[in-house]
Amino acid sequence: MNFDTYEKLADETDLGHPLNYYFLGLVEESGEVAGLRKRFLRDEGNIDKEKLKKELGDVLWYVAMVGKRYHISMDDVAVTNIQKLADRKERGVITGAGDER
Repeated sequence: MNFDTYEKLADETDLGHPLNYYFLGLVEESGEVAGLRKRFLRDEGNIDKEKLKKELGDVLWYVAMVGKRYHISMDDVAVTNIQKLADRKERGVITGAGDER
């Protein structure tokens, strides 16, 4: 599946909530992904890959919905991110802090 197809299918499940719903949902689902890692550290066990896949999918859905509200495609997000990272790598600043490094 590509991002265009995903966005179309994800949009079919959108109920048209207020914008804040999508931002808060993104934070919540990201927290659930982090929680899987926390439980791994606490219990010294394995991360349940099926659960991780589902939670990452929820994060992806919220990313798509936030992007939709601002007319930003996931393709554009992905391309922009890779360009940013490649530029940082080329300049030797891929690690560190700050968006404008």
